[in-house]
Amino acid sequence: MKFGINTYLFSSPFTNESVFLFPLFKEWGFDFVEIAVEDPANIDPGFIRSELDKNGLECRSVCAATGPGRDLRGNRKEQVTSLEYVKALIDLAPILGSRLVAGPIYSSVGRAEFVTESDKRRQWDLVVENLRGLCEYASANQVKLAIEPLNRYETDFINTCEQALQMIKDVGSDSLYVHLDVFHMNLEEKDPGMAIVKAAGRLALLHASGSDRGTPGGDQINWDRIFYALDKINYEGDIVIESFTPDVKIIAKAASIWRQMEPSKEAIAIDGLAFLRSMSL
Repeated sequence: MKFGINTYLFSSPFTNESVFLFPLFKEWGFDFVEIAVEDPANIDPGFIRSELDKNGLECRSVCAATGPGRDLRGNRKEQVTSLEYVKALIDLAPILGSRLVAGPIYSSVGRAEFVTESDKRRQWDLVVENLRGLCEYASANQVKLAIEPLNRYETDFINTCEQALQMIKDVGSDSLYVHLDVFHMNLEEKDPGMAIVKAAGRLALLHASGSDRGTPGGDQINWDRIFYALDKINYEGDIVIESFTPDVKIIAKAASIWRQMEPSKEAIAIDGLAFLRSMSL
């Protein structure tokens, strides 16, 4: 397993200027950086790659930001905007050194509403169709896509691993995987460990965060069971710390982070990494 840090903890949006973080990430002991690309126009991927190389780091995953206007089950304009955005991430990922684009790419984060069963079916079929096209594009570029279930407050569409696996089955592409997040699983899964076991063979990425979005390990999540499940499926993929603080205002509002839960961003990164490495031994 390799351990990474998502840039959301320190920077939003991520830009060329954000590379000042790379020496810190290396000093703290991270193997790689997961770059959250809110707007592909904000970065020069060749420059970012050179700065990663300079600091002995990799970008092993690109994190999608599907805010308002990016929605594979939305109106036609939202679908086109989302398709263009994800394709842009697929284009820049290999330049950054990554072969994985992950996140809730199926819908706008925050869209949560009651709809009829027929509307649910229509939305599902629409996302299947759109993901098939994206998977074809990803496959042609030797990139994988991984869809992330979110908690009920952030989406009404895919909340559990089982739902994500059903979407993967319906799309029918070898390029589509599941991306699980311990925070969301803690809210939505009957048994997060069993969710990981269900995802065996299709789990491309695991996000680690405390139950309060703070430091992994400093919370009430049953981490022993999480790592037991990872060991059971012989998971050799990546684990990324994706935690938040009120310091990064845009993300704090989107993730409902209203208070300072930890001493600092740095403490989340350093203490969280030490904990996760200790659990993987």
